[in-house]
Amino acid sequence: MRLSEYVDRLDEELDTAAYADVDASANGLQVGPGGEAASPGTGPAAGPEVERVAFAVDAATATIEAAADAGADVLVVHHGLSWGGIERVTGRVHDRIAALIEHDIALYVSHLPLDGHRELGNAAGVATEIGLEDRDPFGEIGPVTIGTIGETAAPRSADALRETLDGFEGQPDGEPSPTRVLDFGPDEVERVAVVTGSGVDWLDEAVAAGADALITGEGKQQVYHDAREAGVTVFLAGHYATETFGVRALESLTADWGVETTYLSHPTGL
Repeated sequence: MRLSEYVDRLDEELDTAAYADVDASANGLQVGPGGEAASPGTGPAAGPEVERVAFAVDAATATIEAAADAGADVLVVHHGLSWGGIERVTGRVHDRIAALIEHDIALYVSHLPLDGHRELGNAAGVATEIGLEDRDPFGEIGPVTIGTIGETAAPRSADALRETLDGFEGQPDGEPSPTRVLDFGPDEVERVAVVTGSGVDWLDEAVAAGADALITGEGKQQVYHDAREAGVTVFLAGHYATETFGVRALESLTADWGVETTYLSHPTGL
């Protein structure tokens, strides 16, 4: 399929437009021919043919070069290059954009839309891995949500839940990512809220929703005291480790559309 069609399909599936006013990331096609002027069809505005798409969590020189080595026409990532606009194309930004252009690779980005999608999103992927049922949207940010909340199939201890989270992809050397646990909740966890990446700001919403625990990627100093006083357990399972699920789901979706795919694992350990 043509690039414009591929971008339109992703934008529609992820409801990208709904997040435009709340996300600092410039979601959608960040680098590549066409952009807003592209339209479906076979002419120049439709962009080049997309035969292989690479998927990674981060847009960085390492993943761009890996995408080039894989012969990708498009690199789809969760963390892109433009956060609130690009004022100057210098330094690392220049090098990354230059690498994309040199290798003729388009860059598609989905940040908050890929966090909040109820089937394809990062939070949905974490929830599936830990066996959450009866899920509802969670993690309000303006008119949209970026997480999920649900019930475990059976009560689980914090240690048992941590063991599952430790198995997520996360460490550069391939070792499991160690999960930090602020164990201030009940002995057995049943109701769990999930906001991947940097999600401790939604602790109060988790408390209000009756959650026993909040799973996210990384913490802030104040969350220790807030969680302790609220009686909620917080799992800090790694920013990268909690955000591989969305791009992997998009890889599967893209393969279903008949396009060749490759996944680029580049854990940060953070």
